[in-house]
Amino acid sequence: MSERKVLNKYYPPDFDPSKIPKLKLPKDRQYVVRLMAPFNMRCKTCGEYIYKGKKFNARKETVQNELYMGLPIFRFYIKCTRCLAEITFKTDPENTDYAMEHGATRNFQAEKLIEEEEKRIQQEREEEELNNPMKVLENRTKDSKLEMEVLENLQELKELNQRQAQVDFEGMIHQYREMEKREREREKDEDERETKEMLERALVKRLRDSDSESEKEEEGSSSKAKKSSTDKPTDILTIDKPTETQGATAAGVKRAKTESWERSVGTLGGGGALGSLVVRKKPTTAINKPSPVATTSTAASKASVIADFTKATKTPTTQNGSSSLSLLGAYSDSDSNDSE
Repeated sequence: MSERKVLNKYYPPDFDPSKIPKLKLPKDRQYVVRLMAPFNMRCKTCGEYIYKGKKFNARKETVQNELYMGLPIFRFYIKCTRCLAEITFKTDPENTDYAMEHGATRNFQAEKLIEEEEKRIQQEREEEELNNPMKVLENRTKDSKLEMEVLENLQELKELNQRQAQVDFEGMIHQYREMEKREREREKDEDERETKEMLERALVKRLRDSDSESEKEEEGSSSKAKKSSTDKPTDILTIDKPTETQGATAAGVKRAKTESWERSVGTLGGGGALGSLVVRKKPTTAINKPSPVATTSTAASKASVIADFTKATKTPTTQNGSSSLSLLGAYSDSDSNDSE
């Protein structure tokens, strides 16, 4: 890549630099440069603050008829960021700084102003001493007086330090320890007094509780004695029987609970042809041995059932007859089992 970055230029053999026309440019011509504000400033027109480091597109020119030890001085033109007023400042190679010229005031330069004032006073004094010997004598007497005052102040400071050095630090530490000891003892006495008061209050409360409990026990024992004295051994005979036995006897009187199949039988009705074939089941609580009256009633009921069945079946066939006879036989068997 180095062969592509050639800085030398080709000059032909017949090149004559005297034939090149020279540009006639003015000496005070201006260039546009990019710079930053060298110090803090405030615009005089609108009061806008422009801080150090703010970038501007400035115009640069060389100051005519001003040199410092052969060094040229440059002037810069910028515009306020708010009101666009023109502000100018130039270089100051003597103080290696910049000097405000027009359109704004420089801020935060109190220290610089003090230094400049000191330098000015020193220069004036040197000039006066150079031409006036009496002024030199006066300045020496002033310097001697100032030096004596400084020595006196220094002596006073030394005496103060010696007085502080004579302080008995051990005695101060001992007094501080004694004070701490007394403080601890006082706190300890207060703690003991508080604990004693708390114990006394707890003891009084306990005594009161024990007295109240003993009074309650005495009242309970007296009530029990009174109750036992009023009770008699024969009172048990006059006490009513419990309600459980009464409920048991009342339950026996109540009607026996009807079964679910007994409730469903009533829906068949007795007006139909087969209504006489259905017989309700007797309750299990009935007497085991049937009476002669019951046997006669069952026989009569059987006869009536057979008669009704024969009326219902007018001309039964052989098969129907056999089936009906078997049904009657089974019915009779069931009746016999029920009677047993």
